Amino acid sequence: MYNLLIGGAAGQGVDTIVEILEKLLKKSGNCVFTARDFMSRVRGGHNFSTIRFGNEMIQSHSNKLDGIIALNEETIQFHKDRVSAGGFIMCDSKISLEGPGIIKIDMEKASKELGNPHVAGTIAAGAVMKLFGQSLKDSDEVIENSLNEKYWKINKEALKIGFDSVEKRFDAVKGDFKDWMLLSGSQALALGSIAAGLRFYSAYPMSPSTPIMVYLASKSKEANIVVEQAEDEIAAINMALGASFAGARAMTGTSGGGFSLMVEALGFSGIAEIPLVIVDVQRPGPATGLPTRTEQSDLKFVISASQGEFPRMVIALRNHRDSFYQTIRAFHLAEKYQIPVIILSDQYLGDSSATVEPFDLEGIKEETETYKDKGEYLRYRLTENGVSPRLIPGKTKHLVSSDSDEHDEHGRITESAEVRVQMVDKRMKKLDGLAKELQEPEFIGDKSFKTLLVGWGSTYGPLAEAVRILNSSKKNQYAALIFGDIYPLPQKTLLDKAKKAERIINVEQNATGQLAALIREQTGLVFDSAILKYDGRQMTSEDIVARIESEAKK
Repeated sequence: MYNLLIGGAAGQGVDTIVEILEKLLKKSGNCVFTARDFMSRVRGGHNFSTIRFGNEMIQSHSNKLDGIIALNEETIQFHKDRVSAGGFIMCDSKISLEGPGIIKIDMEKASKELGNPHVAGTIAAGAVMKLFGQSLKDSDEVIENSLNEKYWKINKEALKIGFDSVEKRFDAVKGDFKDWMLLSGSQALALGSIAAGLRFYSAYPMSPSTPIMVYLASKSKEANIVVEQAEDEIAAINMALGASFAGARAMTGTSGGGFSLMVEALGFSGIAEIPLVIVDVQRPGPATGLPTRTEQSDLKFVISASQGEFPRMVIALRNHRDSFYQTIRAFHLAEKYQIPVIILSDQYLGDSSATVEPFDLEGIKEETETYKDKGEYLRYRLTENGVSPRLIPGKTKHLVSSDSDEHDEHGRITESAEVRVQMVDKRMKKLDGLAKELQEPEFIGDKSFKTLLVGWGSTYGPLAEAVRILNSSKKNQYAALIFGDIYPLPQKTLLDKAKKAERIINVEQNATGQLAALIREQTGLVFDSAILKYDGRQMTSEDIVARIESEAKK
């Protein structure tokens, strides 16, 4: 398994190099995981991505580097100390840097001779393929799928120049991943929504949720989806609610600041019982915070957002595969229980790309409940399970009414104390049904564990790898539980494993341990310690292992 870092200033083409290189590596049979770290600016600054690849499953990034492709000197200064023994730093010949691991290529000169200085990065990509014993067999296809046709010829030439400029340094590793997909977390989520029958998506552009809208817009004609860029997040969620009320499966997406503006309409979804899927791709807050960084700090907010009490579901996406299947499930639950379902992703998961096994579409279908005429239609009929018959206005002879005020069974505004209690109780009965739908957290590790790590969402990859690393030397003393369904909180597996653990540690990307606080509130379970990271960068397996080993020495 190898790990590369490609860095430079915004505007130097880091993203283009990364896209070409990760596709070439995947086409060669490698499993690939790419993490992106970039500043909130159009030009300048320091942006970089890490590409981890090999012949086994990879679900997270790493601190260790086998090589750096530096498009500027700043990249070398920031990351040179991370390069392992035997690794390399590749840079342009004009950079004054010498040493056994330095590879200099006349990228700038060669790209100018080709007639386009922006293909310097493609030259570097070709050199990387040669260094790691890979071939350029599928390079034409990759170039043609990645770039505008007018740039095909020059980039193919640039790739060949880079490939011929170096000699092989590393043993080639190739797995059986050539026919797998390479997707970002946001693309996987968007595909899940399409598979679930999405017909309307509305959003206001806000990092890091914008890639969902961009991808859906690119597929809107093929998938028969209306994608609306709203004037703000308030309009976005209300448009989605209107579309859902009219019978279209609808979704809106944003980040924490935009979700703040959606809060009142979230309550409208709850009281009017209009199904809706809302995606919050988390970034550090409050306010603008770090708009292009990652965090898991919106959990307690989305669980309690909007005034009053009403049932909702909160699902945290754990990896790229999860992003597809859980999004489908979110639509199913929203429709079945007529509730808002909130999907929590984050910048790390949304912007990273990974090799994903082709999705299984068997059994995926739009499930709608048909109303059987029983005489008078009552939109908010009192039922045993809290779910009332739902008809689509304009497609039935019955009057379908809805209101943000409290209402009776017909949907008419009421001030009755008795009816108010009946309606609150009716809506809250849905939680009983949801409790039966909950998926328990995934258990990773050996049954003989002594220390239990508990995390949620995108900590899945780092935690899974940390457990493997720890158990390789500690004889299966560690295990992890990673939550996907968070609210309502599934408790059975957690309480069962907690009884067997000598020590329980929560691992989260926030400052206050929000999942641990929710677990304590719901179950009384208190954690022994915490590993928390909230600098805007995703923790790695090495970070987790180092913290645990440091605590063990105390």
